[in-house]
Amino acid sequence: MDPQDVKTNIVLILDFGSQYTHLITRRIRALNVFSLCINGTSSLKSIADLNPLAIILSGGPHSVHAIDAPCFPSGFMEYVESNKLPVLGICYGLQLIVQKTGGEVRVGEKQEYGRMEIEVEKACGLFGNKKVGDRQSVWMSHGDEAVKLPEGFEVVARSKQGSVAAVENREKRLYGLQYHPEVTHSPEGMETLRYFLFDICGVTAGWKMEDVLEEELKIIKETVGPDDHVICGLSGGVDSTVAATLVHKAIGDRLHCAFVDNGLLRFKERARVMETFEKDLHLPVTCIDATEQFLSKLKGVTEPEKKRKIIGNEFICIFDAFAHDLEKKLQRKPLYLVQGTLYPDVIESCPPPGSGRTHSHTIKSHHNVGGLPKDMKLKLIEPLKLLFKDEVRELGRIMGVPVSFLKRHPFPGPGLAVRVPGDVTEGNRLDILRKADDIFIQAIKDAGIYDSIWQAFAVFMPVLTVGVQGDQRTHSYAIALRAVTSHDGMTADWYYFDHKFLADLSTRICNEVQGVNRVLLDITSKPPATIEWE
Repeated sequence: MDPQDVKTNIVLILDFGSQYTHLITRRIRALNVFSLCINGTSSLKSIADLNPLAIILSGGPHSVHAIDAPCFPSGFMEYVESNKLPVLGICYGLQLIVQKTGGEVRVGEKQEYGRMEIEVEKACGLFGNKKVGDRQSVWMSHGDEAVKLPEGFEVVARSKQGSVAAVENREKRLYGLQYHPEVTHSPEGMETLRYFLFDICGVTAGWKMEDVLEEELKIIKETVGPDDHVICGLSGGVDSTVAATLVHKAIGDRLHCAFVDNGLLRFKERARVMETFEKDLHLPVTCIDATEQFLSKLKGVTEPEKKRKIIGNEFICIFDAFAHDLEKKLQRKPLYLVQGTLYPDVIESCPPPGSGRTHSHTIKSHHNVGGLPKDMKLKLIEPLKLLFKDEVRELGRIMGVPVSFLKRHPFPGPGLAVRVPGDVTEGNRLDILRKADDIFIQAIKDAGIYDSIWQAFAVFMPVLTVGVQGDQRTHSYAIALRAVTSHDGMTADWYYFDHKFLADLSTRICNEVQGVNRVLLDITSKPPATIEWE
């Protein structure tokens, strides 16, 4: 969004590379406050031009001692002090504030990672709504610690190990948290952010998803010329569908959608999604069968990143060909490609092309942002790239996309390729996975728990295990089941199934899916794991 359209109450986040940075943005938006995230090393002028009401310094993977460690621009501290702007430093952000204002940060004697308890030492500032001695569980992720505070600062909370957990200088309106309040693993973190924004900063709530719709429609209309045509690759998922609906709302019949069957879809997915597009969403869609094209390129490929990039490249080749055919039909060349890229896709593929970000560590490449060729002929339109999944669903609801469709679990762009470790084309791995996955998802729906789960799917394990079926010794494959709960996909916990449900499900899969004799349950949270296996 254009900050000038909001006028007031902008909370600016300076990004120093944390994988959680945009989660801070999301949390603030959830409080109906407009938040904007920019590079932490942006110029002072670019920061001042946004005229923020408050500033948050994110965490990051670096040490403030490291050479070329990212830092806010020269004159930043003088700027916030002269304008009496409240600043909250989170993790690395706290350490920057301490170091740059005369304090000392060292490598901690006891590094703190994961859940940890902190205790309030002073009921003021960030903890003005708490009592001295109050304790809470928080999510730590740091190796350095503040060992000497600058003049005017005081410790307001410490960890169970005695390390500084929160500091503040009320006179200069500088605050710091050594933990991450933005993640769900800090249960009272949202309350702390709310207190900082409304009680300390004096922000008023008023931003809503309708503002996003209005602004994105405006941007699309300004970007796409009155005679330009756009193509969109529909995956059958919520993201691409909402993106297509949004663009269609902006430019009408100049949007041309294509649904590509890449041979990596779920059981009967092609028929199901095409029916939804035509009957429910009324989007004109061309179905392209590219199964052989994708699987032939993936044959023998086992490295996850290589698989993603191959799939990304093939999608672009297909869309280029689709655009060429449209050009012949329309006598005009389509110029743009719509993609349903979301915040988590961009964050986990950092630094994304053209973003200018240089200090975020890559988790994985998303096919939308990591597999695009440099010589791609189509220009990208990514209307959802500043949104999280729950925001996209809300946006879709406002535009009239059926709620039943919006509640669909996320499905990765690379499809089942990231759910078959190793060569996806070997033997009948994809057929085995499709049948097992369909049984799993249908069982969840029958049990009435589908909407309680963020994402559920089966994973093919390329490992032969010994079993006994029908009084005979078998040497068959294993299937792993993955189901998680989450608010936005940035962090996730595994779903606790009823034991009888799991027992019945295991029996069904082993009995009904030929080639499977063992079923496993993935009980790993995110972090340390990602939701998908590859």
